[in-house]
Amino acid sequence: MRELLIAWEPGGGELAGRLVRALRAAVREGRLAGGARLPASRALAVELGVSRGVVVEAYEQLAAEGYLVGRRGSGTRVAEGVAVERPGEAVRVPAAEPQYDLKPGTPDLGAFPRAAWAGAVRRALQGAANRDLGYGDPAGLPRLRGELAAYLGRVRAVAAGPERVAVVSGVGQGLALLVELLARHGRRRIAVEDPGSPGTLGLLRAHGVEPVGVPVDQEGLVVRELAASGADAVLVTPAHQYPTGVALSARRRTELAGWARAGGLVVEDDYDAEFRYDREPLGAVQGLAPERTVYLGSLSKTLAPGLRLGWAVLPGWLAEDFRQAKQYADLGTGVVDQLAFAALLESGGYDRHLRAVRPRYRARRDALVGALREHLPQAGLRGVAAGLHLYADLPPGVDERELAGAALRRGVRIAPVGPGRLAPGGAAVALGYAGLAEQRLREAAALLGAACREAGRWEDS
Repeated sequence: MRELLIAWEPGGGELAGRLVRALRAAVREGRLAGGARLPASRALAVELGVSRGVVVEAYEQLAAEGYLVGRRGSGTRVAEGVAVERPGEAVRVPAAEPQYDLKPGTPDLGAFPRAAWAGAVRRALQGAANRDLGYGDPAGLPRLRGELAAYLGRVRAVAAGPERVAVVSGVGQGLALLVELLARHGRRRIAVEDPGSPGTLGLLRAHGVEPVGVPVDQEGLVVRELAASGADAVLVTPAHQYPTGVALSARRRTELAGWARAGGLVVEDDYDAEFRYDREPLGAVQGLAPERTVYLGSLSKTLAPGLRLGWAVLPGWLAEDFRQAKQYADLGTGVVDQLAFAALLESGGYDRHLRAVRPRYRARRDALVGALREHLPQAGLRGVAAGLHLYADLPPGVDERELAGAALRRGVRIAPVGPGRLAPGGAAVALGYAGLAEQRLREAAALLGAACREAGRWEDS
């Protein structure tokens, strides 16, 4: 028995506690299997060189914790069903971060307006009523909902009053709540753009929905294919489709609104529409069919995903059901961040932040595009007019997964498009540029070009 208790240290300290920890570790790590009979307390005491009372106390403590069971006539045994920690399972050490992270999804976190946010928090708390800090409306503080309705109407051409705005903990929560509501209303066939976001596909499947793929071309979602899909609802990213970066054309917007008015429901994820570099951002599709569209947005691309703050603008017939779903999910999103964001909107600080970061992101986009044209001229670049990432069609013979592996070995992380496809398609990768300065993007592009030559086994001509 003593050799099983590798953590047993008889010297110094309280002996019963040491024996408890040693026996507990032996059970957790599988050295003492479920059902194994332990020595009698007197025998183990002799073997370990301690008093019988030490062993009895340890056995009683572990029996109370559920690790051991004692029955008259059968002695003390290890309880069945105790979870066993296998080597390497208990602690997973995260892989080292790559030197150049081009995976899309995160803005420049160093640009987060810390001073403005801190000032907004301070002003918000100073002006908050006591009731604001209690259990409020699960759809969000009226103050923030009013500010959001005004902002989205002014900037994104969204048509809705505060009563149809709900504050959520990011687009992920908004979409999860919506999927549950759609199922309750009998809408279980949800179409998605193909290719699309792997994370969105995973979220839908986690909620019991198998997404229906609808192809995307140079004008965005192919609406005639949507009409033929039999889907009850469709999730779209019309301002800057993920991952191709194409904007939904005016013709397709009209077709999509017509499909919605005929009985469909559009779920519009406006994830990075604030960033357009060749003209003013396109207005939201929601304005064309507000009673047939759910509009989702968040601060994840404009400020920081760690804030977990977003919004849903709902058709009137769905707003109350959504509010109740939010209540049962978490009783509402954190009040202090709601107050701070409302103050930032009121003061114009949010607009000032966006005006400050747009030229920064444009310069980074230009640096990456220029460097890719130098080091990877065979790739076709798309989606460069907006957003925080671009789409690269790979040269013939280059496998996107092999390229991702070769790039990672050189310290560059990229996002293959394949995991977001429901139908086969050409090899491509999505490259985010928001988080790296221009020179580092140029360095990453040079490394990516070398990785592509390795993956495709071709040389520059």
